[in-house]
Amino acid sequence: MRSRGVWRLPERARFRYMVTEHPEATAQVLVASNRGPVSYTLGEDGTLDAKRGGGGLVSGLSAVDDKLWVCAALGDGDREAVRRGVGEPGVRMLDIDAEVHADAYNGIANSVLWFVHHLLYQTPVEPVFDAEFRRQWASYETYNRAFADALAEEAGPGAAVLVQDYHLALVPGMLRELRPDLRIGHFSHTPWAPVDYFRLLPDDIAEQLLRGILGADRAAFLTRRWADAFIGCCTEILGGTGRTRIGVHGLGADADFLRRRSHEADVDERMAALREQVGEGRRTIVRVDRTELSKNIVRGLHAYRTLLDAHPEWRERVVHIAFAYPSRQDLAVYRDYTAAVQSLATEINGAYGTESWTPVILHVKDDFARSLAAYRLADVALVNPIRDGMNLVAKEVPVVSDHGCALVLSREAGAYEELGEDAIVVNPYDVTGTAEALHEGLTMSADERSGRTKRLAEAATALPPQQWFLDQLEALRQG
Repeated sequence: MRSRGVWRLPERARFRYMVTEHPEATAQVLVASNRGPVSYTLGEDGTLDAKRGGGGLVSGLSAVDDKLWVCAALGDGDREAVRRGVGEPGVRMLDIDAEVHADAYNGIANSVLWFVHHLLYQTPVEPVFDAEFRRQWASYETYNRAFADALAEEAGPGAAVLVQDYHLALVPGMLRELRPDLRIGHFSHTPWAPVDYFRLLPDDIAEQLLRGILGADRAAFLTRRWADAFIGCCTEILGGTGRTRIGVHGLGADADFLRRRSHEADVDERMAALREQVGEGRRTIVRVDRTELSKNIVRGLHAYRTLLDAHPEWRERVVHIAFAYPSRQDLAVYRDYTAAVQSLATEINGAYGTESWTPVILHVKDDFARSLAAYRLADVALVNPIRDGMNLVAKEVPVVSDHGCALVLSREAGAYEELGEDAIVVNPYDVTGTAEALHEGLTMSADERSGRTKRLAEAATALPPQQWFLDQLEALRQG
């Protein structure tokens, strides 16, 4: 299937992928994920600009030699890069048919699997698993098969393959059939639904998803709670997990990177701008999220409004800095949610604001340096998701806080398992309770806040990204 400088895959896979160098070589450590470590933007003049991504996987893989990252081409720039043969060493980008990818990614992964694992359905009216769902599910199968075929061709004998997340839940089982010699792992970065909710899915689809992941030698999760939920689904639906071992690896914050990056000049500039917006002597409540349904931003704003009503002494003395960065705006429900966040922030400012005080400072344009500046300024951090696999913001804020920060944390965030003891814990649906938690955080003594922040930072950095990845790799190789 190989010719000079080109890899050719079976026609049934219906995709192309990029070769960067040494096409005759095979890798001993492979990672597969929907999004890769690099993306390309196509300029009007035809030039391609590469942008490196961040996150735990990127950092973790930096500790490994002889590695390959298999990912999907996600946009026109990526697809053009594939066509031109442009790429980076150690990355293979799959040019899967755009309509197949859209059905698999938006139709199934983000509109079904994400909703199931985050318990987001309004069950009186949704979901509806009809012929359109089955059509999109076929694309999800095709998408997963493309990854399995590519991994099978790229992997050296006995290589370790770590498959990432709900987008690729079928890959381990497919890959096992193609390459039984491989050591295969699957890692879920989301929660896992309890069995009663998981059974919203059609029976055959639920079984297929479970058997797909159980094709791995090892299935791992961010918390014991999510791992137990997966085991519960396997036990109730399939009768057990078979030979697949289950692991837990709670991804931590990268302390060295965060502390270094948070004191660079652009962060200092944004801190100065935020201080000016907040005003002299005022306290700050900070949240930094994607505008994702599960992040619970609207209830967080309602809780802030309730705080101002229940404790009017905080009027003109506190500002809510809310960064709500757009997410999945190609889906109508996410566009509507983003609009609801903006509308409520405007409503609060109109109802309570004065000439010298803006109660809510809302930013919707992603700016990492500004997020770090807000972390450093925060007196209270609000992290109140309906449900979250981990939530690294809860771990990052204590690491970079300048003067100590009270953490108001949902008990439904994965981070609760590690941080709950020193956080102010809330039920994310309880607006009144969240408002009182914000008041508690604002009135917490400096000494208590400092002590809690120190302990939170220690817990948050217990398993930094490189060690998180290496631990999984070692556990997979040990068998």
